[in-house]
Amino acid sequence: MQLIRTNSDNFEFIALVKELDAYLKIKDGDEHSFYSQFNKIDSIKYVLLAYENNTAIACGAIKEYSSDRMEIKRMFVSVNYRGLGVASLILKELEIWAKELKFSKCILETGSRQTEAIALYSKNNYKIIPSYGQYLNVENSICFEKIIEEK
Repeated sequence: MQLIRTNSDNFEFIALVKELDAYLKIKDGDEHSFYSQFNKIDSIKYVLLAYENNTAIACGAIKEYSSDRMEIKRMFVSVNYRGLGVASLILKELEIWAKELKFSKCILETGSRQTEAIALYSKNNYKIIPSYGQYLNVENSICFEKIIEEK
C-alpha cells in the first residue's frame, strides 16, 4: 500500500468523496443536507490518498481549524478494503502531517450512527469532547480530539 499527499483538486480524491457522500446520505438520512454543507472539498490543501495496486482505495484530509488545531475531514475507505487497518494508517499519517505543520491537536466530528468511525477514533486514542463550531447543539454529532504534540 502506498500513501500519497495531495490536495482537493485530485480527481481520485473527488471520486472517493462521492462514494463517501453516497454512503453518508444513507447513514444520515434526513440530516444529510445539514452535514453536507460543512463537507465541501474545495480548497483543502492537505489530502491523503491510499493506493493499492495503483488504485485509490481510501482518503482523509486535514484542514486548519485554529492556530493549534487541525480538523480531520473526509475519512473514507472503499468497501472492499474495510477492516484491514487502512483507516488507522491514514489517520496516523494525517497526525504526522499536522505535527509537521506545527499543530498540536487534531479534532473531528462524526455522527452517532457512524459506529465504525467512533470505534476507529476511540481505538486511536481520540477522546470525546464537547461539540464545537457548527456542531454545537446538534444531537447526532460526536466530536473528538487528540493531542498530537505537547506544547
